[in-house]
Amino acid sequence: MVIKTSGGREPFDREKLERGIHQAIRKRPVGRERVEEIVNQIEDESMIVSRASHEIPSQRLGEMVLTKLYELDRVAYVRFASVYRNYEDVKEFVSEIERLKGSAEHQEKDA
Repeated sequence: MVIKTSGGREPFDREKLERGIHQAIRKRPVGRERVEEIVNQIEDESMIVSRASHEIPSQRLGEMVLTKLYELDRVAYVRFASVYRNYEDVKEFVSEIERLKGSAEHQEKDA
């Protein structure tokens, strides 16, 4: 079961998770096989997290998706984050992109 932000509960919906990821990667160079792999990983991780109670907060699922998308494709990450985090204005969106830009520059220096 997924515990929604409102406190309600609904069954884990693999297809809903997959649709959200597909929306984020739309027109990006990411194959269906990779999406399937990510969905499988998230499903497995969520089973481990929810092992005792058989419930997982929707926020935890969202963070799992963000982590996978961050590793996969930064544009898809920003797309998903903009919906998931419900940015109120352009400043929040730009701030997220600046954070990503700083992270990428830091990684380039370390390489």
